[in-house]
Amino acid sequence: MKADVMTRQADPYRIKSEPYYQAQGREVALFEAAYRNRLPVMVKGPTGCGKSRFVEYMAWKLDKPLITVACNEDMTASDLVGRYLLEGGGTRWLDGPLTTAARIGAICYLDEIVEARQDTTVVIHPLSDHRRVLPLDKKGELIEAHPDFQLVISYNPGYQSLMKDLKQSTKQRFTAFDFDYPEAALETTILSREAGLAPEIAAKLVQLGQAARNLKGHGLDEGISTRLMVYAAKLIQDGVDPADACRMALVRPITDDADIRGTLDHAIDAIFA
Repeated sequence: MKADVMTRQADPYRIKSEPYYQAQGREVALFEAAYRNRLPVMVKGPTGCGKSRFVEYMAWKLDKPLITVACNEDMTASDLVGRYLLEGGGTRWLDGPLTTAARIGAICYLDEIVEARQDTTVVIHPLSDHRRVLPLDKKGELIEAHPDFQLVISYNPGYQSLMKDLKQSTKQRFTAFDFDYPEAALETTILSREAGLAPEIAAKLVQLGQAARNLKGHGLDEGISTRLMVYAAKLIQDGVDPADACRMALVRPITDDADIRGTLDHAIDAIFA
C-alpha cells in the first residue's frame, strides 16, 4: 500500500513526453553513471545554454519524477523542507519540495542555487553526502531519502561574486558538469528542430549569436543565449521579418546600451541583407 501511495504521489511530477535535447558530449552517459551511484550533480554554465532542458531530459530518460525549485534570495529553509500551517483549530504540516522529493524518490532540481542565501542552502548538506537524510527540526523527524532520490543543482558561474557563490562545503558534495553554448553546427540543428526553421536561416541566427557572444566583457555581461535564438527562430517561422525578430528577441532583451545596440543592429542588417 505504501508503495502504491508513493507511485501516485510521484505521477504529477513525471515528464510525460520526451523533451528535445541534443547532447554536446558524453554528459548523458555520465549523468546516468552518477544516478546509478546516487551521486548529487552540479550543472554549471551560462544562462540559456540548456542546463534545465538537460535535467528534464535525464529525468524523462531515467523515468523518474522531477521536482524543480527556482531559487531566489527570499527563499528560506522552510520553503525547501516544509512548515506548519494554521488550519481550523490546529496546525498541519506541509512538506516542502525538497522533503517531497526525498520521500517519493524524485530528482530534486535546485535551479540557480547561488540566488538562495547560504544559510538556506546548508539544509541540503545531509542529503548530498553519504548520510542521505533530511532532518525536519521543527517536526522532530529524520527522513531517510528514498533509494531513487537524487539532488541536482545548477548555476551560472559568470554571475559569481563574493556575495553569491557556493561554499566549498557545498561544492565538494557534488559531481559537476560544465555546460556552454553548442558549437555552430549543433546550435543550427537545435534551432531548426525547435522552431521548424530552414537550416540556412537558422545558421544566420547562430552567426549573429556568436558575434554577440564575442562582445561579452566588452559591453555585454552575457552573450545571446540559445534560448533567445529559439525565440527569434519561432518569430521568423511565424512570418515576422528576420531583422525585426532579431531586434525583438536577441538585442533588446540583453542590453540598453545605445552603442552596443547599434553594433548588433548593424550586424543584423549585414547578416540578413
